[in-house]
Amino acid sequence: MTRRYFPSTLTRLAEQWSADGPEVVDPVVAEDDGEETEYAALMSAADASAELLAGLPDGRRRRVVVVVETATEDADVRWRDVVAVHVDSRDDADPDDDLAWWASQEIGDLLASL
Repeated sequence: MTRRYFPSTLTRLAEQWSADGPEVVDPVVAEDDGEETEYAALMSAADASAELLAGLPDGRRRRVVVVVETATEDADVRWRDVVAVHVDSRDDADPDDDLAWWASQEIGDLLASL
């Protein structure tokens, strides 16, 4: 299995929630399944997500990383491949803050809570 980390935003996530799969752009791929390697990939994707936040309204300026597991690195992504979503807990989070973890089955609840 290949674990990929896709930078996103709350706005993109909400717009895509009813689609076949999330929009996937420029994923960060963990080189192995080591905890430190996966954390580094997550934070790299979080940095890329931060670049997508410019111009978004208040309440939507949170880094979002969609974590996907597929058989190969170039496989199409479907919602069933999403294993978790990591999101800043608030709009003014520091870039060094950890992201909150949401299970894939909680994405609807996450979006409804905003």
